[in-house]
Amino acid sequence: MTYIEYNFSVFPPQPATDILIAELGEVGFESFVETDSGLLAYVLKSEWDETLLKDIYILQNPDIQISWTQKEIEQQNWNAEWEKNFHPINVGDRCVVRAPFHGKKEVEYDIVIEPKMSFGTGHHETTHMMLQHILDSDFNGKSVLDMGCGTGVLAILAEMRGAVKLDAIDIDEWCYLNSLENVERNHRNKIEVYQGDSSLLINKNYDIILANINRNILLEDIPVYTKCLNQGGILFLSGFYTQDLDIISSKCGEYGLKFAKKLEKNNWVSAKYVN
Repeated sequence: MTYIEYNFSVFPPQPATDILIAELGEVGFESFVETDSGLLAYVLKSEWDETLLKDIYILQNPDIQISWTQKEIEQQNWNAEWEKNFHPINVGDRCVVRAPFHGKKEVEYDIVIEPKMSFGTGHHETTHMMLQHILDSDFNGKSVLDMGCGTGVLAILAEMRGAVKLDAIDIDEWCYLNSLENVERNHRNKIEVYQGDSSLLINKNYDIILANINRNILLEDIPVYTKCLNQGGILFLSGFYTQDLDIISSKCGEYGLKFAKKLEKNNWVSAKYVN
């Protein structure tokens, strides 16, 4: 079998890249690798109709600059191409996020993720910073929500750090299924994975909430998160730019949450709020 690789250059990168991944997945693309300039996307040549690109809404958006090239990749080169573009991620000197084809690392937290079409490999700045927050915080004995879980990597590290009850939720079916696989792959037994949105949070309570989504969804769901957060709880948010921090913090403040800390990387922010 032969695959076609599309190399998309995307500006500004987010949330356009996430939207592009979702739309390409709907028309048959099987795997994605985020790059510094955008995205590599792979589709089986025998099942691909290039005219379907006309139905990709984000490609027609005048506010987003997206260009692309394409090339064919024979099956015997497929795994090599994937491995070449998916490198292990080091989070400090304590945690490594790697794919199954990478060798085991002698670190405190060795996480194996098969990302498929799901967001959250650790390559993206927001995921990386959320992993940093988890490493820097006390999760021992805590109940945790990983909202917009993608690959489930945040919930997996949270359990490794001592969390005892965890819910991982994503609206995307592929993310839901992929999180189930990754939870099993990392031998975690305290994580429940659900497909859905914040409507699933009725009558739920957590000590810590992790939400790495995007600005608009965060602003919409912060009131819901606040209702779910136990007294003295912590809310970690990411998926937005430096210039959005004030509006996110203002929304949190409306519901009694106090800004405590932020991490920044390449104009992306991950912030900590306390109840």
